[in-house]
Amino acid sequence: MTINDPRVNENLADLAAALAKTGDSELVESFLRCLLTPAETADIAARWALVKALDKKIPQREIAKNLGLSLCKITRGSRELKKSGSAFRRVLQAASGTTTGNL
Repeated sequence: MTINDPRVNENLADLAAALAKTGDSELVESFLRCLLTPAETADIAARWALVKALDKKIPQREIAKNLGLSLCKITRGSRELKKSGSAFRRVLQAASGTTTGNL
């Protein structure tokens, strides 16, 4: 599949629904480790760490140094986090058990 293939959206939505239904974080983690290569796993883990660091107001250059990420990726993450109704913000809130903010 290429990024413009309509099956990407269909399959991503299907995968998201399946993961949401499990209610089992250990199963989801195990599934992701089976599904993804070690490099893909590390990349996704770094991106989640990036979102959490941005939420804690850690400076972008410090995040870049600590996680080995480009400032471009960090800036993109920062923009996504600031969007109204941000999925990043909503997942951070769900993970922390809070419901206040820009939902």
